[in-house]
Amino acid sequence: MTAATHSTLFPQVPETADAVLDGLDPEQREVALALTGPVCVLAGAGTGKTRAITHRIAYGVRSGRLQPASVLAVTFTNRAAGEMRGRLRQLGAGGVQARTFHSAALRQLQFFWPKAVGGDLPRLLERKIQLVADAAARCRIRLDRNELRDVTGEIEWAKVTQTVPADYPAIVAKAHRDAPRDPAEISQIYAMYEQLKRDRSVIDFEDVLLLTVGILQDRHDIADQIRSQYQHFVVDEYQDVSPLQQRLLDLWLGDRDNLCVVGDASQTIYSFTGATPDHLLNFRTRHPGATVVKLVRDYRSTPQVVHLANGLLSQARGRAAEHRLELISQRDPGPDPVYTEYADEPTEAEGTARRVRDLIAAGVPAGEIAVLYRINAQSEVYEQALADAGVPYQLRGAERFFERQEVREAGIALRGAARAGGNDSLLDDAEDLPAQVRAVLSTKGWTSQPPAGSGAVRDRWESLAALVRLAEDFARARSGATLSDLVAELDERAAAQHAPTVQGVTLASLHSAKGLEWDAVFLVGLTEGMMPITYAKTDEQIEEERRLLYVGVTRARHHLTLSWALSRSPGGRASRRPSRFLKGLRPGSGSLGTVASGGSGSFERGAAAGRRKPRGPVLCRVCGATLTEAGAMKLMRCEDCPSDMDEALYERLRDWRADQARELGQPAYCVFTDKTLMAIAERVPATGGELSSISGVGARKLDRFGTDVLAICAGGDGGAGHDDG
Repeated sequence: MTAATHSTLFPQVPETADAVLDGLDPEQREVALALTGPVCVLAGAGTGKTRAITHRIAYGVRSGRLQPASVLAVTFTNRAAGEMRGRLRQLGAGGVQARTFHSAALRQLQFFWPKAVGGDLPRLLERKIQLVADAAARCRIRLDRNELRDVTGEIEWAKVTQTVPADYPAIVAKAHRDAPRDPAEISQIYAMYEQLKRDRSVIDFEDVLLLTVGILQDRHDIADQIRSQYQHFVVDEYQDVSPLQQRLLDLWLGDRDNLCVVGDASQTIYSFTGATPDHLLNFRTRHPGATVVKLVRDYRSTPQVVHLANGLLSQARGRAAEHRLELISQRDPGPDPVYTEYADEPTEAEGTARRVRDLIAAGVPAGEIAVLYRINAQSEVYEQALADAGVPYQLRGAERFFERQEVREAGIALRGAARAGGNDSLLDDAEDLPAQVRAVLSTKGWTSQPPAGSGAVRDRWESLAALVRLAEDFARARSGATLSDLVAELDERAAAQHAPTVQGVTLASLHSAKGLEWDAVFLVGLTEGMMPITYAKTDEQIEEERRLLYVGVTRARHHLTLSWALSRSPGGRASRRPSRFLKGLRPGSGSLGTVASGGSGSFERGAAAGRRKPRGPVLCRVCGATLTEAGAMKLMRCEDCPSDMDEALYERLRDWRADQARELGQPAYCVFTDKTLMAIAERVPATGGELSSISGVGARKLDRFGTDVLAICAGGDGGAGHDDG
């Protein structure tokens, strides 16, 4: 028996309650059948936990043992809640509430505020950073941009751990927490921030939970009303619950125990926000009669990836490590993980981009590839390298799909066309549903080929293209489906935040990759000081960094590459060391005795993998300073040094690039990035050698575009064309 973690986009709704259980493995089935009493599901990465709990809820609803309106399922992100609602709808249990803690609490707060407090609920503050800045200014404390962000995060931590401003310094000292500023100063800013909120009649996201807790504690009649509505609770990612969220959950429950929690202590990576695995680890102590089910069959990753993941955790220490789950892959064998050492970060990025391009050429979709790094500041060099390699990418963390302006406009247009039916001349020549959608969306900017250029225009096209692909999938899955059927499907998906996939290689931090998966994953920048991060000092912090790497490893289904660079800049001193977490795992790194995995996989050095000669340091051609940032190295000057760019040449190069991109059907940045064009327009190369010395003009692009570019630099129009070979 196998259990898939993802099915077709539009599966048929099971005909009976028993049919909901079809395809579940024995442990998942045990979860689905455990409908009463406290239930604790310890679910390893890739073991189908969302499948297990959604089938549990759906089976309870379809069998009549649970009323849809009496179930509240909570998780931590809108994306996860949307996925849960989408799956429940596909299983015939669409009436169940699946929300984040904050959205569930906000609905209750909005409903009960007039009764509990009177008047209108204060306005919700979308972003607190400006108010924190105002509070710091009132306290006459100067914060730079990074300090402002860190202090804002510290205030959020204090609130979810239920720490008031006056107690903050003592609590920080007791917790051995590294505060970004003097704790007394943060306490002062925190107190002023709370005062400014009261003065301006606003509340923040943490207040939503705090105020809901306060009302439920003080007003037993309101608490009883909520408890009479919700009889059964499911909490996903329970290892990430904060003390404040646990307090709210306790108040929702009252003296009942119809609670199912799902989590994995080895994936606790948000302690900086107040999350703690203690609630998961103590669940059986608080609920001695709880049903405990372990999910260890990994349906996501190959045995090679699972082998590495298990080996990584075998080195872990601490309480969470004592409860680690040994995963067992259910997939066919795949390639060994690849470990690659590079001379410097730009070479690492270029080597990664080449490997990504090779995977795409071998048939792996761009949308099934991810490059994951420890901090967001690492993204720029990879954005540049992927663009230079002609690979489309997307940065994780953009606004939600159905909230995008172009998606809302497309929905209105499709709804209008569906109402008009045969009276819409747009649809006269459209033979099937996908053709109708393409015709309608062509009025909103969709074209059969991507636009030349990147940025907002490209993003808009990608959104519309995702809707076209969704229509094609829908038509294949539902024979005879009409435009009205598709509009209804989009409305339901929008309500569930069940978004279609936008194509492009994903660039994301390890934290933001939690809960996602790809066919191929590149874990980059794995050096001491970055993994673990330099400010991780205590044993607990180091272990959380190890768990973060574990999360990254377990995102990969088939291909996994781990890499690091010995220096930051070309020609720099090779003083960096690969992450300690790889010791005993990568080939040739020795054994730690307790490591069950041993070293497996292939090891390469970047010079061989990247086919590049070692480079010397890159110096600014204006002031002579050593350059370290990707953009500056591209221009061969500091960003703030004066530019001698030929503006007219730059505009001619941009026009030529737009024509090339249109002809190739690629975004403009896949021909040359803006920074590369600026560098060309500044240096005005006269020979192939001079052109190839500019970062971003490799042998492939020199061969393909060199003749045109040199002709434009010489004053011509670059009309020589290009060779696709």
